[in-house]
Amino acid sequence: MLVSGSVQTLLARERQLLGDLQAFVESQGAPEDVVAHARQALRALDETFLLVVVGEFNAGKSSFVNALLGAAVLPEGVTPTTDRIYVLVHGDTPGEVEPTADPFVSRLTHPLPSLEGVALVDTPGTNAIIRQHQTLTEGFLPRADLLLFLTSADRPFTESERQFLSLAARWGRQVIMVVNKADLLETPEQKAQVREFVETGARGVLGLTPPVLLVSARAEQRGGDVGFHALREVLRARLSDTERTRLKLQSPLGTAAALLSGEEARADAARRTLSEDLAVLRDLETQQVTHREGMLGELDGQLNRVSRLLSEFEVRADRFIDERLRFSNLRGLLNSRELEEDFRREAVAELPEAIDRQFGTMIDRFVEANLHFWEDVQAFLIRRQPSAEVARTRFSYDRGALLEGIAGSARDHLETTTEQQLARELSRDAEDAMKGVIGGLAGGVGIGAGVGALIGATALDFTGGILAGLTLGSLGLFVLPNKRLQAHRQLRARVAELREALERIVRREYEREQERADTRLRDAVSPYTRFTAQEQTRLQAAQTRSAELRAELETLQTEVKALG
Repeated sequence: MLVSGSVQTLLARERQLLGDLQAFVESQGAPEDVVAHARQALRALDETFLLVVVGEFNAGKSSFVNALLGAAVLPEGVTPTTDRIYVLVHGDTPGEVEPTADPFVSRLTHPLPSLEGVALVDTPGTNAIIRQHQTLTEGFLPRADLLLFLTSADRPFTESERQFLSLAARWGRQVIMVVNKADLLETPEQKAQVREFVETGARGVLGLTPPVLLVSARAEQRGGDVGFHALREVLRARLSDTERTRLKLQSPLGTAAALLSGEEARADAARRTLSEDLAVLRDLETQQVTHREGMLGELDGQLNRVSRLLSEFEVRADRFIDERLRFSNLRGLLNSRELEEDFRREAVAELPEAIDRQFGTMIDRFVEANLHFWEDVQAFLIRRQPSAEVARTRFSYDRGALLEGIAGSARDHLETTTEQQLARELSRDAEDAMKGVIGGLAGGVGIGAGVGALIGATALDFTGGILAGLTLGSLGLFVLPNKRLQAHRQLRARVAELREALERIVRREYEREQERADTRLRDAVSPYTRFTAQEQTRLQAAQTRSAELRAELETLQTEVKALG
C-alpha cells in the first residue's frame, strides 16, 4: 500500500469517519450485526488486501483457485467441499494452517510471489443446500476489497447469482466477472453470446459494466488457457500499488455508505412508525370520546324508560287518590292501614321490581360497552406490535415494550374486572348514593326496594298523617277536596324528587366510571407519549448527524477515487 503524505492524510480522515460512524450506529441502537460491520470496516484498514472469490457451489471455485495458483491447494469435488473460508497468503511453507480468531476461517500459506501483499480468499458456495455455507460467504463479503465473481458457462448468471451480486453492489464492492468452464462453449459465437449475457446482467445490477473474462480451469490445469492469461493481466493492473491502495481505502467507505444508508432507512421507518402509532392513539382517543357520547346517548334512553315507569305510577296513584279520597269511601278512609295496603297494591304495584330490572339492564349495557371498548384498545395495540420480521433494534424493543404495557393494561383490566364485578360496584355505588336521598328506608336491599320505601313513605304521609285527623266530627264540606289536592301535590313533589334523584345518581355514577376508564387509558398511554417525544427529538438529531457523516463520506469517496 502506498504511504505518501496524501494517502496518510486520507487514511487518518477515513479512520476518523469510520470511528464516528461506529459511535453513531451504537448510539442509535442499531442491530448488533450493523455495529459489528462498522467495527470491521475500521479494522479493515489495517488488514491485508483481500481478493475474494465468490460464486455458486457448482461454479468450480476451488478448481479455479487451484488453476490460478498453479497448485492443488484446495480440495475439489462435485459436491460442496468448501465448508469454511480459506484465506491464502504468501508463505514459504505450502499448506501450513495458521490459527484465526474465527472458527470458520482457516488461514493457509502458499508461495504466491505474484500475489504478495494480497490474501486470496476462497468462500463456500452460495445457493447450496447447506444454508450455513451461504451465511458464511455473505457475512464475509463486506470485508472484501476486490471480488472475483465466478459463474459457470453452462448456467451463466443465474437468478441466485444476480441476487448475490446485488448484495455486493449494496456494499459498494469492485467486481471482476469470471465465467468458468468456457471450454464447454464450442464456437466463438457462443462465447460472445455468454459474455454479452453476463455483461448485461451485471450492468443491470451494478450500474456499470465490470470486466468479464471467460476461463477454463480444466484447460489451465492441463497446460494453459488464454482466458487465465487475460485474467492475470487484469489482476496485475488491479493489484498495482496505486490501484490496490485506492481499493483498500474505497472498500471501507463502501461499507460505511451501506451502513449509513441502512441507518437512514431505519430512522425513516421509525419516523413513519411513530406517525402511525400517534394516529392510532388519536384514533383511540376519538373512539373514547365516541364511546362516552354513545353511552350518554344510551343513558338518556334508559332514563326515559325509568321516567315512564314513574309516570305510569303517578297515573295509578292519581287515580287511587281520586277514587278513595271521597265521602262515599268514608268507612275506608277511617282505616288508614287498609288504605295504605290498597295504595301499595294498586298504585305502587310492581314499580320497585320494574325499576330494579331497568336499572339492572342499564348497568349491564354500560358494563358490556365498557369492556368492549377495552377489548378494542387491546386489539388496536396488538396490531401495532413489531412483527417477527422487523429488525430488532433498540427502538423496536423500547417501542414494543411500551405498546405491550398499554395493551397489558387493557388486558389486565379485562382479566381482573369481570362483568359481574363491574355491575356489582356500579350498583353498590348507586345504592349508596340513593340512601342519601331515601335515608334509612332503603335498607341496603336494592334501588327498587329503596324506591318502594320512598313511595310507601309518601302513602303513609297522606293515608296516615294527613288523614289521621279526619273523624266524623271534623268532616266538613271542603275538607276532603282540599286533602285530595294536598295528596296530589305531595305525590307530584315526591315523584319529581325521586325522578331527579335517580337521574342525578345514575349520571354521576356513569361519569365516575367513565372517568376511571379515561384515567386508566391516559395512565397507560402517557409513557408511550413521552417515548414518542423523546424519539422524535433523537431522530431529528440523528438526521442532522447522519447528514454530516454523509457529506464527509462523499468527500472522501471523491478524493479516494481520484488517487493516482
